[in-house]
Amino acid sequence: MDLKEVKERMQNGKLYFPTDEALLSEQAEYMEILYDFNNTRPSEGEKRAELLKKLLGGVGKNCYVEPPLHANWGCNTYMGDDVYANFNLTLVDDVKITIGNHVMFAPNVTISAAGHPVEPGLRYRQAQYNLPVTIGDNVWIGAGTVILPGVSIGDNTVVGAGSIVTRSIPANVVAYGNPCRVIREIGERDRKYYYRDLEIDLE
Repeated sequence: MDLKEVKERMQNGKLYFPTDEALLSEQAEYMEILYDFNNTRPSEGEKRAELLKKLLGGVGKNCYVEPPLHANWGCNTYMGDDVYANFNLTLVDDVKITIGNHVMFAPNVTISAAGHPVEPGLRYRQAQYNLPVTIGDNVWIGAGTVILPGVSIGDNTVVGAGSIVTRSIPANVVAYGNPCRVIREIGERDRKYYYRDLEIDLE
């Protein structure tokens, strides 16, 4: 299987072997950029922003990613404007991960667009498949959340800490758990209280 066919299978949800030497060589170039990003000093904000633009497929305005960042590639991830990611965001982006505007990631979030077949023989041979992940606008992903291949999360939704998101979650809801499920819609009470019985006191 030549490199072109491997890449087509990567992008189309088909099984493939990610061990092609030309593929690994291309991936290594992005790993070098990622290494440089993760070794910037706190005072090197401009350098960090430029490296993020080189690493990712697309970066909007005012995005901030706290090192360390982990990524399989980086170039298959696209961020909108005003994205904030706390430390240890992990992007298993062998296929496209799309992140909307005004998205917040708490620490230790994993977005995995890649998986492996259950069948032992194929897995022994390191077969893999990829399914894209999409996160809408104004989403908050809680600490330690894991988002699995093929999932989409709708606009304005909050995913609670420690969730394992195995299926798509609609817009305008609070969802959490293992597996992650919709707990309730975002509603009038959320416009009055920001946490339990603590009232919002900002205009």
